[in-house]
Amino acid sequence: MNILLLGSGGRESAFAWKISQSPLLSQLYIAPGNAGTGVYGKNVNIKVTDFNAVKDFVLKNSIQLVLVGPEEPLVKGIHDFFLADDELKSIPVIGPREEGARLEGSKNFSKAFMRRHNIPTAASATFTKASLSEGLSYLETHPLPVVLKADGLAAGKGVLICQTVEEAQTELVAMLQDAKFGEASSSVVIEQFLSGIELSVFVLTDGKSYKILPEAKDYKRIGEGDTGLNTGGMGSISPVPFADAEFMKKVEDQIIKPTVHGLKMDLIPYQGFIFIGLMNCGGDPFVIEYNVRMGDPETESVMPRIESDFVDLLLGVANGNLEEKELKVSAKTAATVMLVASGYPGEYLKGKVITGTENVRGSTVFHAGTIQEDGMVKTAGGRVLAVTALSDTMFGAVQQAVTDAGRIYWDGRYFRTDIGFDLL
Repeated sequence: MNILLLGSGGRESAFAWKISQSPLLSQLYIAPGNAGTGVYGKNVNIKVTDFNAVKDFVLKNSIQLVLVGPEEPLVKGIHDFFLADDELKSIPVIGPREEGARLEGSKNFSKAFMRRHNIPTAASATFTKASLSEGLSYLETHPLPVVLKADGLAAGKGVLICQTVEEAQTELVAMLQDAKFGEASSSVVIEQFLSGIELSVFVLTDGKSYKILPEAKDYKRIGEGDTGLNTGGMGSISPVPFADAEFMKKVEDQIIKPTVHGLKMDLIPYQGFIFIGLMNCGGDPFVIEYNVRMGDPETESVMPRIESDFVDLLLGVANGNLEEKELKVSAKTAATVMLVASGYPGEYLKGKVITGTENVRGSTVFHAGTIQEDGMVKTAGGRVLAVTALSDTMFGAVQQAVTDAGRIYWDGRYFRTDIGFDLL
């Protein structure tokens, strides 16, 4: 079958790598893709939010399934666009409709959903520009530290942890009055700070049944020892040692089942991934956030551990018979090390020539922010490459990924060598 994959990052590279292994695949197209995805299919120069261009391509190339990688086209309603078009409505889209995508598109919506369905999460209240004064008063009595979240999509930058009341009040004014995160912070969720260890749990659902994919832990801070500025993710590990059978049963019973059931109760059709960002607070799981797609760089650790035919699982979602499909997961550990551009997560350098990927021996290299130019692969993003190793032990996987990351070079490249050390 012909499949169109939308996106251009490391997540899409890992998807493309996995999809290309399926005997069910005839042709894979990636729009727009990057310098690495062309190995697994054909890159197509289409913006993920240009729905009319997507339509034209789908019809001209007999596409039989569309997998949406990033959140923006989902929040903007690409699935609804297909369903509303007589020529497209029979072509399955993997990713929720606009209503379901609000789980990620609006923090306020997702908080209300969790409260309605008794899903454990941090206590919170939401404020707008009109209720700014109440928000400032609310902060005066709130325990510290306190979390401020822009309600809408802010490219992963809309979450602030404030240590003092004064800092929190200043940031609330900046977000609501001065539009610090643009339209995304026209409403702000003030949230209780949860102390614990984070992990990401991934669910694939056809709206009725679900499969729990391998969990992962990602590393947000730029510096060794989890220090410095927050990034989109400097690496990830799967599986997560503390997510044992007892903990994952709590996650399934207290969070996954009520989430899938809650969507049905609220009459929200949902076909796709649910990424549940969790905090393990003393052995009990609390939801930090929902995302309506797979995570990045977690996907680069999750996909290598899935031994089943990934396209067959996607067809289970498309045809509503996911419960009949088998999900086989490797017992090995996957470790992903992200190589980033100099200056990231601030202003970073682009256009640097990448060398040495051919020297990688025991890992898979997933491209995240790269372009092909003048016959050379060059950097085009802050996070440039993800190097993933699979091994019988976590130490072995981390050691292999770090060693192979060191074999790749461009001017100013940087990576962390301590991914997973907190779990060893």
